[in-house]
Amino acid sequence: MSKRLFDIVLSVIAGLLLLPLIIITTILVRLTSPGPALYWSDRVGRENKIFKMPKFRSMKTDTPAVATHLLQDPQSVLTPIGQFLRKSSLDELPQLWNILKGDMSFVGPRPALFNQDDLIALRTEKGIHKLLPGLTGWAQINGRDELPIPRKVALDEEYLHKQSFLFDIKILWLTFLKVLHREGVSH
Repeated sequence: MSKRLFDIVLSVIAGLLLLPLIIITTILVRLTSPGPALYWSDRVGRENKIFKMPKFRSMKTDTPAVATHLLQDPQSVLTPIGQFLRKSSLDELPQLWNILKGDMSFVGPRPALFNQDDLIALRTEKGIHKLLPGLTGWAQINGRDELPIPRKVALDEEYLHKQSFLFDIKILWLTFLKVLHREGVSH
């Protein structure tokens, strides 16, 4: 219950403080490429239930809905500001909505795409599917896009067993430092 309260309070505060940045990012996405500012993807949540997760659109509207590492040439499908949005993690800001709604938490395993069957199966086997997915997580700060799926799942499992309020605070702090230094984003 205290984690949920923390998520609600922090998402409201962050949303209010970041509102000018959210508005500016929305305008920039709309001005630099055709299509909507937000991209809504089907993601796997707690107990493997599908939910809609928004991100600021960093890719062209006709890009296939697959994990970035599966694209032939990820750079070719980025919008003019797509790489900046991804490296700065500004594309993730709309997920504050999911945290407020209760689909996500600030800290937990990153929600898999609906079609990442290998990741979903491994997480289910290890009991990770029982966790609320997060905006950031232990795997995120230990490699982000660069991790192979078995390593990502091992880190998610470690989080499952070590989770606590102080561990979440540590992960949030380390996430802030990683985003500040733009580490771990390969596309």
